[in-house]
Amino acid sequence: MSRVIFCIFCCVGFLFARDNIDATMEVVKKFGNLPTILVQNIGKDSNKMGYSLRTYKMLVADLKVTGHFVVQENSEVVTSEAVLNFDDYRSSRIDLIARVSAEITRGGLESVLQLYDANTGNIVLSKEYTTNTTDSYPLMAHRMAIDINNYIKAPDVSWLERMVVLSYYTKPGESEIIVSDYTLTYKRHVISGGLNIFPKWANESQSAFYYTKYLDKPTLFRYDLSTGQNTRLIDSEGMLVASDVSRDSYKLLLTMAPKEQADIFMYDVPSGRLNKLTTYSGIDVSANFIENENRIMFISDRLGYPNVFAIPSSGEVPGKVEQMVFHGKNNNAANAFGNYIVYSSRETSEEFERNTFNLYLISTKSDFIRRLTANGVNQFPRFAKDGETIMYIKHESNQSALGIIRLNYNKTLLFPLTGATIQSMDW
Repeated sequence: MSRVIFCIFCCVGFLFARDNIDATMEVVKKFGNLPTILVQNIGKDSNKMGYSLRTYKMLVADLKVTGHFVVQENSEVVTSEAVLNFDDYRSSRIDLIARVSAEITRGGLESVLQLYDANTGNIVLSKEYTTNTTDSYPLMAHRMAIDINNYIKAPDVSWLERMVVLSYYTKPGESEIIVSDYTLTYKRHVISGGLNIFPKWANESQSAFYYTKYLDKPTLFRYDLSTGQNTRLIDSEGMLVASDVSRDSYKLLLTMAPKEQADIFMYDVPSGRLNKLTTYSGIDVSANFIENENRIMFISDRLGYPNVFAIPSSGEVPGKVEQMVFHGKNNNAANAFGNYIVYSSRETSEEFERNTFNLYLISTKSDFIRRLTANGVNQFPRFAKDGETIMYIKHESNQSALGIIRLNYNKTLLFPLTGATIQSMDW
């Protein structure tokens, strides 16, 4: 995990999820403080690829990312027969011991996790993880971290195993789409040839995604990951982007410009019906469902500059267009969770260099505002379901990376995509 860059910005030290605070306090009450976990690699790694070591390192990194553990590492391989002296562990104030191994089998890769509670001297978790391909070992490590986290009943970190679909440029006018884990260690190449951009997950199970391909005109496709079927849905002059999908997967929010004017449309997937939701003479783009899908948030230049607005999900109604953000003069790429909005804003202060886009977090119920980034071009923020984790794209110094912000834990992590520029992503 040498590619992982840990950065800490004090400005994100904001606890806003009451349930997460309570859950963290329960962990502290159980162990007296954050539990200390010792992670041991018990795999012999007889093969040259070292999958046991790789899985061990990924698990260590995942546990650190959660913010729920004090993590200690064994630099040396420990034999599985080594006696566990719980008195020594307790005297060293170690609460948990995680032993992990991985080996190549005929079916792919198999990993084993054994978790011991040093305070009771009991094994509390013993589990095998299998995968058909060796390169998906990060996914097994992510699952291990989630299982360990669940044992101590810490706030949910299931986002660790949520997949990312992203488009990146391979050369001018051409881009590919891959599916990856959040660290960009596991990567599956899916779409290539031509310009393929703006991928968007089609459902909660992440079994399919939408994307725009430039043919004679921008065309929306749906790609099924399980079958490989690529279905052409609709095309449009000007532009065509799928920006959000309803919870039941039946409704798509599209940005389209069939008459050289960008507006928001609702696309009914089963019937193929298209309904225009905005009629402003300027630019309306990048719509997202908010407030249990009763309203739609989008970006518009109605004030003479891009900003964040909302309308009823039934469409634009006079007097029902609400401005959502009152900070910044060039705001775009917004995403919402509950009463909070994260958005990208182009900075114009002399304090910043040109073309700096920073992320901001605001509350719709108060004057609360926090800047989440300090440099570079930061775009496409996406909340995880826990409401305290945000993924985004960062461009800086000719490098593209996926960024993760852990709002409640003062952590920002960057995972570079080496030698490529990320166009867009969904999580």
